[in-house]
Amino acid sequence: MAATLPKEIRALAEGDFGEVAARFAQAGFRVGEPAKGVLTVKAAAPMLERPALLLSVGVHGDETGPIEMVAYAIEALSRTPAELAVDLMLCVGNIDAIAAGKRFIDADLNRMFRDQRGDLAGTFEAGRADTLIAATSAFFDGSGPRRWHLDLHTAIRGSRYPRFAIVPELIADEPRRELIAWLGLGGIEAVIMNPASAGTYSYWTAERHGAAGTTVELGRIGTLGQNDLSQFAAMASALHGLLRGATQGGGRPPIVFNTAQSITKLSDAFTMSFGRETENFTPLKKGDVIARDGDTVYTVQHDEECVVFPNPDVRVGLRAGIMVVRAA
Repeated sequence: MAATLPKEIRALAEGDFGEVAARFAQAGFRVGEPAKGVLTVKAAAPMLERPALLLSVGVHGDETGPIEMVAYAIEALSRTPAELAVDLMLCVGNIDAIAAGKRFIDADLNRMFRDQRGDLAGTFEAGRADTLIAATSAFFDGSGPRRWHLDLHTAIRGSRYPRFAIVPELIADEPRRELIAWLGLGGIEAVIMNPASAGTYSYWTAERHGAAGTTVELGRIGTLGQNDLSQFAAMASALHGLLRGATQGGGRPPIVFNTAQSITKLSDAFTMSFGRETENFTPLKKGDVIARDGDTVYTVQHDEECVVFPNPDVRVGLRAGIMVVRAA
């Protein structure tokens, strides 16, 4: 990790909450560090009407832009701590991968939030996921009904909608509408409704804790300390408000897509029908071949489907991409 990093960024990337935690504690909040890279800040006395917000970054160690944005946001808030209007859990997902400048150590952490992990059970990230699951349960247990989880990422590849989010369909109607409206305020251009878990952190919190959880993609991967923070300006502004109790929308509503099909890698024979440079939301026409996997052939079933997260390099048994259609 570069020695010249601003101290706020270095501290968050390393899960060092010392100064920030002390400021909130001195202001009378209940402050905890239940695990490495996890900080909780709660009101002095339990308040069921107070929203609970889980804010996670660095679940993939090479997705560094959100780390920088959140580092500055939390540093600033800690200097005026009375403005914090939510119970907050701040999670730096894969600290070891961040330090190594890698996406993960053994396997993708954002596929570990599931009961059955198969041959991934012995990986480093499986253990980290167990730690985060325990801390998350402790955070949400006893909190009120207004629960949010923003899992902030940046994308490996280009995208026709550079800022987009994945929202679990199982979230109740009203909190889902509120979440999507807020995402629009944060500059999110497209939302994909997800009908089933792929082992992601935000789906886990939605399913197990009733949170309005979402995986948010905020542009392209960059080097820690060298990200263009202007691409995060709208989200930084919306996050500033959310931490201080503002959840209303007001931005341009995102375009909503439904998931048409999930592409699963069944064997090492799996191949996709387009190159690795293919952008997210690239449209394909009905009948086009998406991927082949032995005798299994994935084809476009609707007049048009757009491909998102195409990645033939995932492990066998994991999702290698999703196909989406614009909602009516």
